[in-house]
Amino acid sequence: MKKSIVIIFTLLSIAIVLHSCKKDVDKKGDKALFAEVGETGYTYYQNGAILQAKGGSPHGAFKLRFNPTAKSVLDTLGELPTGGTFPNGSILIKDLYTSGRITLHVVMKKDDTDKNNGDGWLWAEYETNGDAVVSVGGKGSNCVSCHSGSPNRDLIRTFDLH
Repeated sequence: MKKSIVIIFTLLSIAIVLHSCKKDVDKKGDKALFAEVGETGYTYYQNGAILQAKGGSPHGAFKLRFNPTAKSVLDTLGELPTGGTFPNGSILIKDLYTSGRITLHVVMKKDDTDKNNGDGWLWAEYETNGDAVVSVGGKGSNCVSCHSGSPNRDLIRTFDLH
């Protein structure tokens, strides 16, 4: 009996440590991705107009911006052609607005080599201070199904809704 309790306690301790390590890795990934939110060189979709949520989007009013890697594959309308894909390193950020100010950053980064990717993308949401509301460790589990609609534009819905 005593031996069973020791074994159970040991296994529980190992599980807690492993879970804690996983969270630390996710926090590092979240911090690294959030750092890219503040970088310069982004281009705004539709000249930076604040767009209203459509099609059942949970995101609310937003501006969408692209890093230079993502922008490099956009067509003359500033959109990804149907069936097109973004290269690794592409970053798209929805800056959500409430009463005229940014309240949340919704980030997608194309990285099919990262262990946290969900369908080739890192998915996260951050408060303006950098706290993760949705962590990259979730692998887009609450995002991918809605972003998988037709037509296929590499999981980006905005082009077909605006």
